[in-house]
Amino acid sequence: MSTSTEQGNSWPELRTGPMITGAALFGAGALIALAGLAVGGSHMFSATRRWIREMETPPREQARIKWAQAKTAAAAGAAAWQNGVSAHQGADT
Repeated sequence: MSTSTEQGNSWPELRTGPMITGAALFGAGALIALAGLAVGGSHMFSATRRWIREMETPPREQARIKWAQAKTAAAAGAAAWQNGVSAHQGADT
């Protein structure tokens, strides 16, 4: 029985040509993806701006109206709770 003194390399042997080609293709794909993201994003942004411009009531004004309605409803609910007004009292009279 002979013992071998050669030690096996634990890392695989890699050729640089395919690695460089793979990295170049990966980079090209990333650039194409970024270009697609830019085109799609700009179209979505412009379409959203056009949609907002065509609205009868702008979103800022809608938010202001809804906030006023919520404040009024909260005040009415708090007043009814503090004064002890029941929801069934109006139906009993």
